[in-house]
Amino acid sequence: MVSKVSFLIGLGAGYVLGARSGRERYEQIAQKAQQVWNNPRVQEKAGQAQQVAQEKAGQAGQLAKDKVGQAGSAVKEKVSSTSTSDGDGTAGAGTHGYAGTVSPAATDPVATSAGNLP
Repeated sequence: MVSKVSFLIGLGAGYVLGARSGRERYEQIAQKAQQVWNNPRVQEKAGQAQQVAQEKAGQAGQLAKDKVGQAGSAVKEKVSSTSTSDGDGTAGAGTHGYAGTVSPAATDPVATSAGNLP
């Protein structure tokens, strides 16, 4: 029991002393970091890095836009080729069994009885 109390007293004293010296050291580190950040050479390099990042982001956005357009065209082509012929001689049935442009809701008795046709 005495050893636990001694340990807790030592722990508390260490914490208080460490917190004081830790705060002083933190202030020193923060001051030095502020000096480095305010250095004109650091600011110049940070500005250059920001410019490069903006350029790369613009390029990535354009590439994504192009890829989405290509994917959309491929899907459109696939859908239009599927809806005109399945390859088995049944034109317009598609892979879902719906002829032409009839939506699944139009063949659903619940949707038609409720008057919810698209």
